[in-house]
Amino acid sequence: MFNHIMIGSNDIERSKSFYDAVLGVLGAREPFRNVAPSGHVRLFYIHDGSTFAISEPINDEEATCANGGTIGFKCDSPEQVKAFYDVAVAQGGKPIEDPPGLREGSMGAMHLAYVRDPDGNKLCAIHRVQ
Repeated sequence: MFNHIMIGSNDIERSKSFYDAVLGVLGAREPFRNVAPSGHVRLFYIHDGSTFAISEPINDEEATCANGGTIGFKCDSPEQVKAFYDVAVAQGGKPIEDPPGLREGSMGAMHLAYVRDPDGNKLCAIHRVQ
């Protein structure tokens, strides 16, 4: 269903450092760096047919996070959920909600972890129990 997700950043190099480490846990490689015709830098992490992008706001206004928005990253195991969380926090992410772990709910059992990136975007690491 999704081709890509793009978020804004107020410090593209800080974001690159954060996401290089965090998305590296999932197997993503160095991002493709693009300079838009406007001169703004964008980073594209391409992995398993999906693209996660970070951009300096083209309108030159401050990047803000979505209130109520969450970006979920699929993990292969509970251990990968925990590693995602640990690396995110070590790279300046802010732990939020409950600690990483198993949650039971109406959509089934899931291992979840939530953090905010340095720009305030809410990230979720998720592994669905089979």
